[in-house]
Amino acid sequence: MEYTADMFKPVEKDIEGAEAIVRPSVTYWQDAWRRLKQNRLAMIGLWVIVIITLIAVFGPVLSPYSYSDQSLFDQNMYVSKEHWLGTDDLGRDLLTRIMYGARISLTVGFLASLINLTVGVVYGGVSGYYGGHIDNIMMRIVEILSGIPLLLYVILLMVVLKPGLQNILIALGLVYWLGMARIVRGQILSLKEQDYVLAARTIGADNSRIIYKHLIPNAMGPIIVTATLNIPQAIFTEAFLSFIGLGVNAPMASWGVLANDALPSFRSYPWQLFFPAIAISITMLAFNFLGDGLRDALDPKQRK
Repeated sequence: MEYTADMFKPVEKDIEGAEAIVRPSVTYWQDAWRRLKQNRLAMIGLWVIVIITLIAVFGPVLSPYSYSDQSLFDQNMYVSKEHWLGTDDLGRDLLTRIMYGARISLTVGFLASLINLTVGVVYGGVSGYYGGHIDNIMMRIVEILSGIPLLLYVILLMVVLKPGLQNILIALGLVYWLGMARIVRGQILSLKEQDYVLAARTIGADNSRIIYKHLIPNAMGPIIVTATLNIPQAIFTEAFLSFIGLGVNAPMASWGVLANDALPSFRSYPWQLFFPAIAISITMLAFNFLGDGLRDALDPKQRK
């Protein structure tokens, strides 16, 4: 088959169409939020966290009962109009104590994650950026501390510091930053050779500015995901410590304390253990769903 000039025609030039913006420009965080909203489980987890937080803040204030009010006439009551989730063996309203326990658990989770975020980012950022002997010494310290399970560290610290909410935060803050430090160090090692870091050095930026103005902001995706997933770990650790008697002191109501109090009479009054266990499970699932959604939304490889 022979090709002739009649079989071809020039393509018409559409300058306006070529320069038209078909899709609006979005930033990295706007695109991450758009993809996060498309993840149903992550959004369900986010709304559950918001609801639990509101209940923890305003629930005990609006309740007609106090978490420590005892009534010998209302012992071990089942679900009723007066007590929506029943009462415990001392006649205390179980719903109020669960709401107050949510306040303690969320406080521990958020503050422990904040301490973990601050210490881990600083430690890992310095270790990854300077490298060499500084990195070797700092990471050997992390490896030594990581050689023993973190929960065992926390239990030993709680035995020394004595039970209490403040001491729980201290114990968690001392050991929960190890994983964050490793993640931040790995991110900094891969980012510090980028061209924008070289450009910052060229214009005279000092090391602290390069770390906190250039490297850390570009590593915020994995940092945010790790911080979010550390919150349910801290909540579960606090509940476990309270369950074995190393948590908050009576009559303060923690979910672990409620589970421990309900255990002896579990066969006779199972709802006293069921409701705190459900509260712990829902909270941990919500944070894990949100953390998984953030991991997918902040992954630049999945950006379209």
